Amino acid sequence: MERRLGISIYPEHSVIAEDKKYIELASRYGFSRIFMCMLSVSHSKEMIKEHFSSIISYAKTFNFEVILDIAPNIFDALGISYDNLSFFHELGADGIRLDLGFDGNKEALLSFNEYNLKIELNMSNDVAYLDNIITYKPNTPFIYGCHNFYPQKGTGLPYDFFLKCSQRFKKYGVRTAAFISAKDANIGPWNINDGLCTLEIHRNLPIEVQAKHLYATGLIDDVIIGNAYASEEELKALSKVNKYQVELSIETLEGTSDIEKTIMFKEQHFRRGDISSQVVRSTEVRKKYAKESIPEHDNKIEFKPGDVVIGNDQFGKYKGELQLVLESCYDERKNLVGRIAKDELILLDFIEPWSKFKLVPEREQ
Repeated sequence: MERRLGISIYPEHSVIAEDKKYIELASRYGFSRIFMCMLSVSHSKEMIKEHFSSIISYAKTFNFEVILDIAPNIFDALGISYDNLSFFHELGADGIRLDLGFDGNKEALLSFNEYNLKIELNMSNDVAYLDNIITYKPNTPFIYGCHNFYPQKGTGLPYDFFLKCSQRFKKYGVRTAAFISAKDANIGPWNINDGLCTLEIHRNLPIEVQAKHLYATGLIDDVIIGNAYASEEELKALSKVNKYQVELSIETLEGTSDIEKTIMFKEQHFRRGDISSQVVRSTEVRKKYAKESIPEHDNKIEFKPGDVVIGNDQFGKYKGELQLVLESCYDERKNLVGRIAKDELILLDFIEPWSKFKLVPEREQ
């Protein structure tokens, strides 16, 4: 399934002109999905329709998919019904997110709505909610899943719980989404905004690391910035994130040779299938560079987890092999050539047997 980047828009708390500027900027950096909040109603049905349709139609000119986050109370306030979703179709939305669920049969029926609106479900509960819906034979391609975000620090999902919730959706092939948080963005649905991320461990991480981590789990297809407006620098950083394999940012040591830099940054790496606990081994590269000289340097030290090492001229047939250190070790036949950025050490857990991975210079991030 193609993986995507998304932004969030809060029309009830923002200015249309600024929303449109943000949409255009995000489009420039490859974003293609919008989470749009409609959790309260403070104006007439006609005014709301005009307001939201203006933003949505503009987003459509940039080929965004727009999912409206709705609360049950707005149906009564607007005089509309779950049995007739024409209002959301007329706004131009591609789907609606149900924060609260029904009995399973209702969601299944909604997925067959005449307007082909996607029905997005709340993923942040470890219960058999989706399993129940599946028993009622929904139109599965029109069922999406999306986690909540958590504006209050300390209240985001624990990682293990997130995994359980996400696995319930991914096993059915449902498109999934989760939120990350921009550092200085301050617009959200409520007056408390300590960041709008799904996972609590992401709250203080760089935005691109949050995205890398979600994609690395293999459980999230769409990564959405929860708060608005992210900076252009953040949008640009996210546009460079590799969505399909772990890509680690490396601080290169000053004494690293050109050939070692080539081995690090110009090759497709994968972890050897018969793994070791001490290092991640990328062994194919040594064959390609077997005739190259790799003099000793930065080799008489204890290597630490997160270090990147390459076999030097003293390492025989293993010369040129690249390794990511997982446990502290000492071996003079290996040169220290770089270190994984501290915030990205959490990504090492996702480099499994045969996993593909790449290394990039930290300054390029």
